[in-house]
Amino acid sequence: MLGIIIESVTTILALCGLGFYFAALWSARDFVRRKRPEATTFYPPVSILKPLKGFDHDMYGSFVSHCRQQYAGEYELLFGVSSADDPAVAAVEQLKAEFPESLIRLILTPEVLGANGKVGNLAQMVPQAKGDYLVINDSDIKVSPHYLARVMAPFADERVGMVTALYRGRSHRTVGSKMEALGISTDFAAGVLTARKIEGGIRFGLGSTLAMPRAALDAIGGLTPLADYLADDYELGARIAAKGYRVELIDEVVETTVPAYRFGQFLEHQLRWARGMRDARKLGYLGVVFTFGLPWALLNVIAAGASLSSLALLSLVLAARVTLALAVGVGVLRDAQVLRDLWLLPLRDMVALAVWAWSYAGNTVAWRGKKFTLRDGKLLRISGADDRSGM
Repeated sequence: MLGIIIESVTTILALCGLGFYFAALWSARDFVRRKRPEATTFYPPVSILKPLKGFDHDMYGSFVSHCRQQYAGEYELLFGVSSADDPAVAAVEQLKAEFPESLIRLILTPEVLGANGKVGNLAQMVPQAKGDYLVINDSDIKVSPHYLARVMAPFADERVGMVTALYRGRSHRTVGSKMEALGISTDFAAGVLTARKIEGGIRFGLGSTLAMPRAALDAIGGLTPLADYLADDYELGARIAAKGYRVELIDEVVETTVPAYRFGQFLEHQLRWARGMRDARKLGYLGVVFTFGLPWALLNVIAAGASLSSLALLSLVLAARVTLALAVGVGVLRDAQVLRDLWLLPLRDMVALAVWAWSYAGNTVAWRGKKFTLRDGKLLRISGADDRSGM
């Protein structure tokens, strides 16, 4: 009797997952075919804010990409560090020497404003910024020469309060790194596009790009109120949307470097992200259980003893999952790594289901070697010294 129940439940959940794959494909098609706004000549002064904590050699290429913008207006690059001894300082000085024509400034941000050191860093940078518009992105985000022009274009409409962008991950050789990048391109991005379609627009931000006019930031009281939030990018976009502004997701796709995670580190990062999203989108995250079509179909094959019907269902679900991965990962994000690492997709999805279930087992998250309790989106420190994390 129990076996029949498990078989029935996994069948239903696999079919729900299949429905999600089709909905995500429909959403991706809608995003690609949507009507674009007419070209503008809107080139306001912009300040790009990049909070730093430590340095990795992959980051320098991202710095350089921001200095090579084909932007008709004036823009500056602000780098924030909590200490003048931070290893990133030397890289910023090297950047200044290599691009003397660029407006590059190093800002010291010594105050601890909350548990989220990245937000504290940014909050201290904002008063130093000269631009009418602010662009925040992660320290390792690499962009195209047209990035800034494309990010600014939607702001020609004064109703737009934030612009954000999808991203792909450039992985290292470890399995954990490859699975993280694969999840970004084939699962996370698909979820964002589906939310955009179902909810009639984006009402949150992605840390890869958070662009906003000062007026929108001032309307929500600035960044300081977010200094204890884990999902600060989501919260920032949600608060701006709540003030009546539109949040726009643009075509531009940026690139982030995925660390060479060991498998345990990969799981730790996934769990932190999962619990952050569970806290930020409680009902929406609960519904994620219906999106794991491939894991449920695999479990259904086991529960059904590899019956013909379960194998047929698995074949159908697998075909839809691979189609979605290629449509979003390769078609929308132009991530060639998806083709290379597609064989990892079943394992990655099974792990994702386990992490989803595990995320409900507690409220503790690990971040840069420290542990916090997550409560209503906020980080409550469990252990020791302050954390002024970069992005």
